[in-house]
Formats: sequence, structure tokens, C-alpha cells
Amino acid sequence: MGNQPLIVLSEESQRTSGKDAQSMNITAGKAVAEAVRTTLGPKGMDKMLVDSTGSVVVTNDGVTILSEMDIDHPAANMIVEVAETQEDEVGDGTTSAVVVSGELLKRAEELIDQDIHATTLTQGYRQAAEKAREALDEIAIDVDEDDDEILREIAATAMTGKGAESARDLLSELVVDAVRAVADDDGIDTDNVKVEKVVGGSIDNSELVEGVIIDKERVSENMPYFAEDANVAIVDGALEIKETEIDAEVNVTDPDQLQQFLDQEEAQLKEMVDHLVDVGADVVFVDKGIDDMAQHYLAKEGIIAVRRVKSSDAKRLARATGARPVSNVEDISEDDLGFAGSVAQRDIAGDQRIFVEDVEDAKAVTLILRGGTEHVIDEVDRAIEDSLGVVRSTIEDGKVLAGGGAPEIELSLALRDYADSVGGREQLAIESFADALEVIPRTLAENAGLDPIDSLVELRSAHDGGDTAAGLDAYTGEVIDMGDEGVYEPLRIKTQAIESATEAAVMLLRIDDVIAAGDLKGGSSDDDEDDMDMPGGAGGMGGMGGMGGGMGGMM
Repeated sequence: MGNQPLIVLSEESQRTSGKDAQSMNITAGKAVAEAVRTTLGPKGMDKMLVDSTGSVVVTNDGVTILSEMDIDHPAANMIVEVAETQEDEVGDGTTSAVVVSGELLKRAEELIDQDIHATTLTQGYRQAAEKAREALDEIAIDVDEDDDEILREIAATAMTGKGAESARDLLSELVVDAVRAVADDDGIDTDNVKVEKVVGGSIDNSELVEGVIIDKERVSENMPYFAEDANVAIVDGALEIKETEIDAEVNVTDPDQLQQFLDQEEAQLKEMVDHLVDVGADVVFVDKGIDDMAQHYLAKEGIIAVRRVKSSDAKRLARATGARPVSNVEDISEDDLGFAGSVAQRDIAGDQRIFVEDVEDAKAVTLILRGGTEHVIDEVDRAIEDSLGVVRSTIEDGKVLAGGGAPEIELSLALRDYADSVGGREQLAIESFADALEVIPRTLAENAGLDPIDSLVELRSAHDGGDTAAGLDAYTGEVIDMGDEGVYEPLRIKTQAIESATEAAVMLLRIDDVIAAGDLKGGSSDDDEDDMDMPGGAGGMGGMGGMGGGMGGMM
């Protein structure tokens, strides 16, 4: 064909390869990390996120910020996945994972500019991550699952700086009690801790209900408000006459015939209610609807009935009361009923809810969060979710680490020693990994208004002296023993953060060719991160614009 080029891609396609592709992906990854970096630690700042409809979210929770942002860039989305994985696995440490991932990419870019091959880099990073996991196990502190004090301190650490600080002692106690209540032989499922958010009052008015609160009302005003020592039935269906599965037409020639049909339906509904009375049900929770006539008969018998109960609430009810959900009312027996010492309809801040309390063994509980505004409660809710996750992880694993940047400094020193024994170009990658981990204590210092260099020097000096728990007190600026201060984090948070951050960085570094079906917007291979701060400019492929004209302009 001579010198005639062979065109494989369509005209709309665009291709970036080699160092340009690596640089573009690295820049996008760094931009995501920079977006959440200022939120890290007890002195971290908040972000206000405004979507296209005008809804506002004020938070410093890493995964919430990244999920609310309108991110189109595929490389940036890989970093967002790091936060989501961290949230799913542990429930906290999302910001740390993203910040470490961004720093790994930044250090890698410096080595790539020195002609270190990406394959060598990724090999070194993986070796460093493996060594870091081993080092973390060595410095981990064993915790007894019955040690309430440390569990409360861990819960309080997860809440620090997240809007719940003013009442963290109360909330951390509620969180520990909630996790203990839902623990069973199968482990701990924090989904069994339902959080009810109530606008009104202060955070100090929050409380834990050992039982379930259903955001519904009884179906009829003629039913009692309260039932004591109640037998509870759960119907996974409807208290209505079943419709025929095929279309049928009935010709009625006589008014008496119509009355017979109506009487027959009424008799069937009364039969259902009579069966509930016979088995001894005092309260009935129904998944679907309840016929008006059935409501009348239930009220006449003094039975409390609630309809259209969500399946998640029905599961919690079953766990709390011991009731077994039954599809057909006719099939309910006494063995299927659960028990609750108290079932009552109560008013909370103007809303009517059904309280199911005083159960024998509350394997499902409800945490009532109160606060002055909706935004305050939403942020406290996110802090509670993090705390539930870390307490669960601690009880399951039985190992914690001191906080305040102590593990990262210890790892950094251990990895530098390890790098000397490795040799070759991988040594440079391992040293870069060690430098990257120091971004956590450095960012903690920056966000607290301290000098990061002075803080790092003091931390290194303390750890060189053998104090593995030495961390940065963001309030005083001093380097102290974090164990004495009660600042702990579960071991799983750190190991998961390092694993996820490493995998994301390695994946992006191994990409040397980006082929896009459409136009790559604003592709940039510059080292200047300011390009990433402009609305819609995410270094290519769709950008990170959105959220009210571009999140970039809000960072």
C-alpha cells in the first residue's frame, strides 16, 4: 500500500497514547484526591454540593462528596470506586484511601519523568503494599470485644470533625450499644440498625430504641393507640379479596345477586380477621393493602393494623419480635406470632410512627437522631454510619491502630528500610510509596493550620525513638501518644485503604493507550493541577463538571 495510512478508527474517535495517556489519567486521579483532601481529619473543612435541581448537601464525608459530584472522566471514576469500595468494606477511611491513591499517582509521575518504566513502578508499588500490610499487623493492638471503653473511643474517632462532635460521647455510646444488640451467631449486620432522622430538638436528644420504629400509622382511627404484651403477626401479602388471574365478566340480573356477591366478599374478609383473632394476634403488619371492610372488623376486635410496611422494616420486625412472615392470613398459626411488650403509635416532631419495643432479645434496633436542621441531621447520620462500620470491624477483627497519622509514619520508616534490601529500580518505587503515605499526617497538619514540615520532622523523630503510637494532635499541634488520648482506628480501615489505593494507582499507571469513541474534551498533559480546578476541566474525557455549573469551580 506504499505510504498510504490505514485508518482503523472512526473519524469521531480520538486516541491518546504513551506518556500523554499516562499523564492525562494521573492528572484526573490527582484532581479527585485534591477535591477531598481538605476534608481530612478533625479539623477538615466541609464542602457544599449543589445539584442541578438546587438540592444542597453540606458534608466532609469523602464518599458522599465524590458520589454527589458529576464526574465523567473514566480515570477519575476509578478513584471514586476506591472510596466506594472502602465505604462498602469498612464504612470509614474513604478520604484517606482517595488521598493516598492520588499521592501514589503524583509520586509515580515524578518517576515516569525520570524514565522509570510503569511496569517497574507497579511492581515496586505492589511489593510495598504487601510489606505495608505485614508492618501494620506487627503494630496492631489487640482489643477485647467486651472492652466498651475502647469501642466507644473508636466510634468517637470516626465521628470527629463530622458535625457530631458536640455530642460524640453520647452518640458513640449509642453506636456501641446498637452494634452489640444486633450481633448474632452469623456476625454483625449493621443494616439491622435503623436510623430515624427527626428534625427538632438537639443532637443530645438522640436515643436508642431497642426495637423497631415503623414510619407509618395505624390504618384506622378506631383502632387502639397502644397494645401491651402484644402478639405480633407479619403478613407478606394483603388483607384483601384476591383478584382472579383471568379477566372474567359476570352478568347480574337481580339486585339480590349483587348483594350476594358483596355479602360473600364481606364474609371472606371477616373470616380472615376471625382467624387472626383465633390465633391471638394483637398487632398485624401487612406488606400490601388492607380492605376497608377488613379495617372495620380489625378495629372492632381491638387489633392494631399497619399496611404497606417496607420489606426492610418487616425483616427488622421479624428479627426483633421473633415473628415469622406468612404469605396468606389463613396460614398463620400461633407459632408464627412474635412478641413485643409494647406496640404504640406516638408522635415525634409532628410525625406519627409505630413503636415496637420491650422485645425479649432485640436483634434489630432503631437509633433516633435529632438535630436543629435537616442538613445537620444528614451529616450526623453519615458520621453514625461511619461509626457503626468501624465498631463492627473492630469487634469482628479484634485489632486496632493508633490514629493521628501514626501508622503512616511507622509504615513510611519501615518501607524505607525495606527498600534498601530490595535494590534495583523497584527500590525507587518503594521509596516513593513510603513518601506517598506521609501525605496523611502532612494533610492533617495542613488542615489544622500547622506547619507540615515541622510536624513531619517531630513525628519521624518520635517513631525513630520507638514510639509507634506517636501521632499528631490536630488541636494542640503537639506529637502525643494516640493510645493515651484514646484515638484509635480499626486495622481493617488501613489495610483496605492501602490495598484499594494501590490497586487503583497500579491500574491507571498500566494504561498507555486511551481510545475514546467520542471527542476527548480539554485533554491536558500539563503538570499544573490548576487546570483541574476549572469547571468541566478534568484533564480530558468529559471532565469533572456538573453540580451547578461545575464542581471544579467550587473547590
